[in-house]
Amino acid sequence: MANRGGDVKRILVVGGGLIGVRHARAVAAHPHCVLVGVVDPDPARQTESYAYYSDMADVDEAVDGAIIATPTGLHSAHGIYAAKRGWSVLIEKPVAGMLADADALADVIAQTGVGSLVGHHRRYHASVQKLRAMIAGGAIGRPVTSTMIWAVRKPDDYFEGNWRTQGGSPVMINLVHDIDLLRFVLGDVTAVAGIGAQPVRQAGRIESGAVALSFASGVTAAISFADTAPSPWGFEAGTAENPNIASTRQDMWWITGTGGGVSFPSLTHWSGAADWSQAPVAERIPVPEVVPLDAQLDHFVDVMEGNAAPMIDVADARKTLDTALKVEAALA
Repeated sequence: MANRGGDVKRILVVGGGLIGVRHARAVAAHPHCVLVGVVDPDPARQTESYAYYSDMADVDEAVDGAIIATPTGLHSAHGIYAAKRGWSVLIEKPVAGMLADADALADVIAQTGVGSLVGHHRRYHASVQKLRAMIAGGAIGRPVTSTMIWAVRKPDDYFEGNWRTQGGSPVMINLVHDIDLLRFVLGDVTAVAGIGAQPVRQAGRIESGAVALSFASGVTAAISFADTAPSPWGFEAGTAENPNIASTRQDMWWITGTGGGVSFPSLTHWSGAADWSQAPVAERIPVPEVVPLDAQLDHFVDVMEGNAAPMIDVADARKTLDTALKVEAALA
């Protein structure tokens, strides 16, 4: 983080849902930020001791940056509005609901010259950074396969009386994170296939399935997912990053290569075997723990000040969105 002296950034959070509340708390606690307030039209969400606004147009305070944490379909419009007011923007994932909306947002950001960042916050985990460095550095030889599991049982009230009732597919809410992790560590996706199902809730939306991806490097990847199955396997459970999801500290991602393998998030590195006649040896790779939303906020402040390029900009996030949309189409 840059040495900012006494400079403090005034941040507005747009959206008072689960992730918006976490962003607001992170901003309020940050030594180089002041929380201007939270924009949310629902009085039932106005439960904290912050200033609340029903609409972005109601904000008459000075703002340096806006964190857009509204439903996906509103990201582009809210980001464009903020940029036109001269506010730097941190836009929650996915960057938009459609590619055309992401393109429109990118155009306005370029025209206004404001700082921008997309909230694929998992990239800020020290363990993710270390995994990426291990793969790039040849720690497991040439990567060959990747296998992920994400399985939770979302409570029924998660879907009741809100936009998730019809648009609650885990692809755009949850798997988009996993897709971005795969892209961040393994590179660009070249092909997508999938099988989706809805055997439990039968609510007209995908709730479980299997996804296959291929990468320009030749790696093939598989993701098994469900939002109807309580399990110890998933990024949030494995890393303990989300206070709303119980922690298990179990691995949920395995990458194999020509020189070994690695499991995540434990970062257990398996090496030393030339073929199936030899047993590989395991080594745990230590990394410090960081709070990813806090690290992302640190970086957002640096981006606003022009001291750092965004870890993921709209163009990069558009590639993740493009893959996620292809996955959802394949599952359907």
